[in-house]
Amino acid sequence: MGETEQAVVKASQSAAGSRFVLALLSLTKPKQTGLLLVTAVGAYVLTAAPTLDAPRLVTGISALALAISGCTVLNMVLDRDIDAKMDRTASRPLPRGEVSASQAVVLGASMSTAGLVLAGMISATFLAVVGAGLFFDLVVYTAWLKRRSPLSILVGGVSGGMPALAGRVLALGRVDAVGVMLALGVVLWIPAHILTLATRHAKEYEQAGVPVWPSVYGERSARRAIAVGSVLGTVVLTAAGLKEDIARGALIALAALGLVLDVLALLVMFSPTDEHNWALFKAASAYMLGAFLCLTFGAVLAR
Repeated sequence: MGETEQAVVKASQSAAGSRFVLALLSLTKPKQTGLLLVTAVGAYVLTAAPTLDAPRLVTGISALALAISGCTVLNMVLDRDIDAKMDRTASRPLPRGEVSASQAVVLGASMSTAGLVLAGMISATFLAVVGAGLFFDLVVYTAWLKRRSPLSILVGGVSGGMPALAGRVLALGRVDAVGVMLALGVVLWIPAHILTLATRHAKEYEQAGVPVWPSVYGERSARRAIAVGSVLGTVVLTAAGLKEDIARGALIALAALGLVLDVLALLVMFSPTDEHNWALFKAASAYMLGAFLCLTFGAVLAR
């Protein structure tokens, strides 16, 4: 084989390796994981500011990142047959065969285990919160309820609130009322994030054999759940900011962001269109990011 042919082979192998790494990375859903980590960091800073323990924060967030990412990979393994049946998810690495199920299991299990080990090095309470998040997401939501009940998001949604609670515990060392409020705010936000997507892709979920709220209880019921969850969730997070006495400007911004989300949720309830539903889905993630940034910087500026 000549030098040119060898160069071509090496370039091809390098490209294949890069594609494989990117496929593994996509299994962790970086955007979703990143948003959950923002809630954890925000809860930590809200509690610890102005004195931050950088090594503890880095260790705790690393533990969460590994546990969340590993859990997400394992969820992908369990859902690979569903994903293969839906246009929205058929291009994911497992249905496309870019990563094997065994490779994904090794990756997910290794990351989850490493995350739990790191969490245990911090404290038993922090480990319990991180472990609860993993358990509710992987076992209760994905393995048990997702294919059986449209109410799975209510129970599985608990896992979405665990990173925020973990961030509070990381700083405080225990579970308290504000930590529960932060977690509850995220849990109540889940319908705006999940049910809007389920409404948009209800037929695909139905064809894949997954019972989702809009298909089982009707879109009107789903819109009500979204509106109620959005209003209550924004009120709870604003109340947490008020209780922690964050800077007034940040508190006003937090309330304003909540008002925008609530107006969109009510718009979807009273004027249901695909455009309004999709706008709410996009706004929901932006709200959660903005809300915890307000809590984070509001705490720093106030102290």
